[in-house]
Amino acid sequence: MYSKDNIIIERTASGIPLIKVDNERDMYFGFGYCHATDRGMQMMMMKILGTGTASQHLNGDNEMLEIDKFFRRMNWHNNLKDEIQKLNKHEDDLAQAYCDGANAAFAENKPWELKLLLGFKDFRWGKTDIALLARMAGYLTLAQSQGEIERLFVQMVQQGVNKKLLNELFPDILGNYDEDLLKKIKLTEKIIPDAVKWNVASSAFMASNNWVISGNKTKSGAALLANDPHLEINRLPSVWYEITIQMGERFAYSATMPGLSTLLISRTNDLSWGATYTFMDATDSWIEQCKDGKYLKDDKWHEFDERKELINVKKGKAIEITYYENEHGVLDGNPYEEGYYLTTKWSGEKSGAISIKAGFQMWNTDNVKDGMETIGKLEASFSWVLADTKGNIGLQMSGLMPKRKEGVSGFAPVPGWLSENDWQGYHAPEDLPRAYNPEEGYIITTNNNLNHLGNVAPINMPMGEYRADRIKHLLDLNEKTGIEDIKKMHFDTYSLEAELFMEIIKPLLPDSTNGELLKNWDLCYNTDSKGAYLFEMIYRRLYHEVFGSALGMELVDFLQNQSGVIIDFYANFNNILLSDDSAWFSGRKREEIYKKAINSALADDAKEWGDINNIILTNMLLGNKLPKFMGFDKGPFPLPGGRATIHQGQVYTSAGRSTSFAPSFRMITDMGENIVHTNLAGGVSDRRFSNLYNNDFTNWKKRIYKKLEF
Repeated sequence: MYSKDNIIIERTASGIPLIKVDNERDMYFGFGYCHATDRGMQMMMMKILGTGTASQHLNGDNEMLEIDKFFRRMNWHNNLKDEIQKLNKHEDDLAQAYCDGANAAFAENKPWELKLLLGFKDFRWGKTDIALLARMAGYLTLAQSQGEIERLFVQMVQQGVNKKLLNELFPDILGNYDEDLLKKIKLTEKIIPDAVKWNVASSAFMASNNWVISGNKTKSGAALLANDPHLEINRLPSVWYEITIQMGERFAYSATMPGLSTLLISRTNDLSWGATYTFMDATDSWIEQCKDGKYLKDDKWHEFDERKELINVKKGKAIEITYYENEHGVLDGNPYEEGYYLTTKWSGEKSGAISIKAGFQMWNTDNVKDGMETIGKLEASFSWVLADTKGNIGLQMSGLMPKRKEGVSGFAPVPGWLSENDWQGYHAPEDLPRAYNPEEGYIITTNNNLNHLGNVAPINMPMGEYRADRIKHLLDLNEKTGIEDIKKMHFDTYSLEAELFMEIIKPLLPDSTNGELLKNWDLCYNTDSKGAYLFEMIYRRLYHEVFGSALGMELVDFLQNQSGVIIDFYANFNNILLSDDSAWFSGRKREEIYKKAINSALADDAKEWGDINNIILTNMLLGNKLPKFMGFDKGPFPLPGGRATIHQGQVYTSAGRSTSFAPSFRMITDMGENIVHTNLAGGVSDRRFSNLYNNDFTNWKKRIYKKLEF
């Protein structure tokens, strides 16, 4: 327990801190103190990465150098003070209180791994670090995926994939792109490495759930909110840190991110809110014509801004890198070598202050309408659902959506030398998808397409509708829904995607052991399911047959096993695979393609789904570096679910590192009672020798929820 200057910090039975204070400044001091006490290593690691100093502080190998180059390229660390100056005196005081609390904890105890093993000494947290993490949380693996699929599109064009195929794969968003111009672009940053060979035939070619239910459809008669954000779960500590607050008669529960002074997924006396990622297209690229270090704009040649970054390398020589920038972002290439290059920009590259302000305001917001207005100002793009004690429910998308030239979606790069292609500011939050007390009595978001709910269309590449449709189906089955019903839904592994594919596959199955297994499959991705395993083997073979024959097997293997492209955007590929006929079929009948995939997939013995879909929880700093008996890593654990199930469960490799996509945390709250039900894929602390290191993971596996009552 911590007690000082009217700040009391206790712990619940599950180790979650309870901060008891009399005022907001003390609340945020306690907030920062708890974060740095339990997750100090995590905070410092994120700061090291975000400032591009991993080569200096962690190790100087080539992999770490590439990570530093990425973060230096993003340039989040150079203009943070400008953001903090936008805070008013009260907001600045609260942000400083958070930092004071964090630094008080660091003064008491510094993470020994960083101090002893790496010689790290700079254990300080400042207001600029809060803004830095706000940018990182809004971009990494989220907005980043949009930029990656757009870069993949350019590579596809350059490898000769024709317009007919690409328009079928990316319908209604390509516009009338200039194929010859895209082929002239010199790419140095590629999604598909040069080592992966393409084989284009001449004639052919990451997620979360949240939902709110109004009182007229719940067993209690009060509004109900559920959220389970899908992120990487195979690391320790967890992405999320749970915290509870008591200030007089006012309380809050929040799943927070260490280093951020913001109540993220939360419940207070009056209001609850939960988030999913939107897949808003907030990242664009422009084609620049360059020579002699300049770029063409409106028939004139202009100088790039040259930014030099010095990367210090542990036990090595410092490396200086020059980045070339203009109004369209950072150039991918050297403008002194004549040619066409891409500049790329993310709308949140100079964000921070407005998000910090909105985060502070949510503590005192007591109804859905005001909550929508406040949370819609956040600069990172999320779909927020809200519920209040008056029975109201709402949806509000946040994020800086660029205003583009009419007819330009932002997916395909456009000529940078035409000013008409520049961004013209950002759309107002009230124009983004939103809803308030809809007639159906519930709101569901699952990274799916929500464009129909807005005055503008921010989403180009959503995830599939399968999870949303499944949640809707289960809600419609019950006249009234309660907490226990939501718990079952959180762990539901039935796949509507598989249901569609099996309508095609089932009549083609052979009379064999594996054929019978698949015929009798219940379409659930349980860890002991052999049907799920066999279906996935067929699904993979279909990719080889359809996309591999057009693009090359090695490329498809890379997309499936070494990138998040299919993990995020599988629905676009499914639309091809489920078509009666497609240009991607290269003149073959669909039945012929499916039979070949089935025969190949069912030739091997069936395994259980959990045999190949499993995770090892690895320490974020020392993972895979120490003997298992030392306890820094835990597992393996079989992971239920698939890409299209409510309980999503995907395992893949990204940049050579095993990663996952699954419910990182679950929360349910009924606004008729002051109770929150949660479980976490991890634990409270990042300290290996703490009994809170991964104390909630067993509950997460066993479908057991903590009950936090105020």
